[in-house]
Amino acid sequence: MEGFAETEGEVCQDCKAGPSPENACLGVGLPVQMWHTPDCPQYVIMQVNWEAGSRRIEEQQAWAKEIFPATHARLQQAAAALESGASAQPFIDALSELVQAQADTTGFVALHQWAEILERHFPPELPDPDHTTE
Repeated sequence: MEGFAETEGEVCQDCKAGPSPENACLGVGLPVQMWHTPDCPQYVIMQVNWEAGSRRIEEQQAWAKEIFPATHARLQQAAAALESGASAQPFIDALSELVQAQADTTGFVALHQWAEILERHFPPELPDPDHTTE
């Protein structure tokens, strides 16, 4: 069996498969793996669940892309309607900027972008060398 990793794993209770080029080896938690025959009921159920999960994610993505522009516009309108100088203003500004950053990307807003935005709206308190604020 050249080119085939013959590693041991847990025995599937349904198909009792072991290492073989015809069988599938799946990780079921590090470092445990389990072998399955192509027609194993557990393996078939896993494949169906993977496909259903992928389909669900694609549907959620399509739905989000469709409604995001309208919800983003409503957020901007609500933020503009609030009285400036309100105690919630830094939160409103940060949320608006984070949502805009999300609108500008096709994926997720990266952690460093979150940190930059939050740092800008919620800067750390500067040290008071003269201790005048005690």
